[in-house]
Amino acid sequence: MNDQGGGSMNRGDDMHGFDRRQWLRNAGLGVLGLGVTRAAEAADDAVCAPKDGKLLLQDFRPKSMLHVPETHVQKARYPVIDVHSHLTWTTRAAKGVSTGEEVTFNTTPKEALAVMDRKGIRAMVNLTGGTGKGLARTIAAFDQAYPGRFFTCAEPSYGELLDPRYPQIQADAIEKAARVGARGLKVLKTLGLFLRERISEGPLVKVDDPRFDPMWEACAAHKLPVFIHVSDPEAFFLPIDCTNERWDELGHHPDWSFHGKDFPSHQAIMAARDRVFARHPRTSFVALHVGHNAENLAFVSASLDKLPNMAVELGARIGELGRQPRTARKFFERYQDRILFGTDAVPPPDGEHYPQQVFKDELYEVYYRFLETEDEYFDYAPAPVPPQGRWRIYGLGLPDAILAKVYRDNALRVLGLPS
Repeated sequence: MNDQGGGSMNRGDDMHGFDRRQWLRNAGLGVLGLGVTRAAEAADDAVCAPKDGKLLLQDFRPKSMLHVPETHVQKARYPVIDVHSHLTWTTRAAKGVSTGEEVTFNTTPKEALAVMDRKGIRAMVNLTGGTGKGLARTIAAFDQAYPGRFFTCAEPSYGELLDPRYPQIQADAIEKAARVGARGLKVLKTLGLFLRERISEGPLVKVDDPRFDPMWEACAAHKLPVFIHVSDPEAFFLPIDCTNERWDELGHHPDWSFHGKDFPSHQAIMAARDRVFARHPRTSFVALHVGHNAENLAFVSASLDKLPNMAVELGARIGELGRQPRTARKFFERYQDRILFGTDAVPPPDGEHYPQQVFKDELYEVYYRFLETEDEYFDYAPAPVPPQGRWRIYGLGLPDAILAKVYRDNALRVLGLPS
């Protein structure tokens, strides 16, 4: 739905009868593809000696011979607001489109607070709080039961799309969400990549469809920031072949591939998104996953420069930022007032499908190490095999003034919370 990573946003999708091995064979991935599907089942201490002179990619787990400092950061240097988590999901979904008001809790507030207190997390923003009665239930269980520790966002009601009055219905839903205590709106990549004219059938609905203009304006009127994720890594839009650096990840999650069919290009989606931001200057937008383009910080910078109502967030993208540490450090220095801390955290057991965002102590320790230290060549996720791509990362060693803004102060401002 990843939103996850790519994205955990597709939990609940109708994948009944989906044969992943058949998909891998059709994609031409052969023996290595089958290896990928078995990798998740292999124990961390699996024997990986070559068999018959061959070594499967799944078994290739090289140990670095570098002798460099390793810093263990148990707590962040400043109190943290994690603006990107998924403590609840909308229960019903088909073909990537969530409908209905029922929500599923991925954790309990007490379970979440235990991790938060150990890791110095002052508050968490639960982006996928649902709609209607489900949203109210989520807010009651988290926000109202533990004031100041949880902040819940509403989601669009796509199930009403076929009603000719939908633009006004959706705008009214934003007003109601604000009234029951929602602190923002979360727009998943449902918009742009899954939502269709007949909800799950027909042509894709474009990100800048004018039917959503009243919704964006309602968010401005009620001072609700929009946390938006409408595209994925560039590699997800390319053929899954021997040149695709996300080959492992797409083998585990083939439904994250948007190559071919009737999907728009990554560039087309980004252009439509920026048109929305420009058309609604009073609305505050947080472009999640480093503006959905952490591989191209020059593009993200250009968007930030021309769109003063845009900010970005880090969730599930330190793997990208950390392999370009000098460029990333300059990015943080230049946009230090517009970068928010987030992880895209998903509690286990569902989170275990996305090692780069599973909600546990080790996740936050990796993020703190990346932001605070100058450590070299370390894993970006608590997993035996790098889940997004086979590389490691380098710490940025940010100064205190920037850390305080990224960890906490920028989120306080965007959410309209007192300092």
